[in-house]
Amino acid sequence: MTQISAQDVKALRERTGAGMMDCKKALEEAGGDVDKAIEILRVKGQAQAAKRAERAASEGVVASYIHANGKIGVLVEVDCETDFVARNEEFLAFARDVALHIAAANPQWVSEDDVPEEAREQELRILQEQAAESGKPEEVQRKIAEGRLRKWLEEVVLLNQVHVNADKYGGKTIEELRAEVAAKTGENVVIRRFVRFAVGEE
Repeated sequence: MTQISAQDVKALRERTGAGMMDCKKALEEAGGDVDKAIEILRVKGQAQAAKRAERAASEGVVASYIHANGKIGVLVEVDCETDFVARNEEFLAFARDVALHIAAANPQWVSEDDVPEEAREQELRILQEQAAESGKPEEVQRKIAEGRLRKWLEEVVLLNQVHVNADKYGGKTIEELRAEVAAKTGENVVIRRFVRFAVGEE
């Protein structure tokens, strides 16, 4: 059996944020291969996140953000399972950061499931027409339109968007940040809904 040093465990924990025992087990299972251990932790983390997602999130907070000029404001409801986590500073900071992001990025929907079928179809029709103008074979046109639809969903769906504060979050999406908070708190964390007000906009 591969000898796993405390240093290896600590390094893996720093890279993944997983618990010490989970890191040790993953390294043992991977025979000391760090990349393989990270993969094992990711798979386990996704399995745990899926289990958490089934639990009811009926506590939480409504966070707000008002832009300095007073012309843009956001209210967002972020839910968790217990009042204890709802008062947790990391959870509250996440909710505030989501409100700030919504003010700047102006998403239309929380998740892809919330995007109405007609809005998706309308966008796809436009993208297909644009792709047709390229004169490329139909199969290529279809791939172009699908790729652009994916890009559109990244722009309009909150969970798909990369957080606007790139310095702080280094290119992570809102969904990745939500999953991190869920992993740290051990609870199902859900961005339930939001509303964004901008002066002069309907």
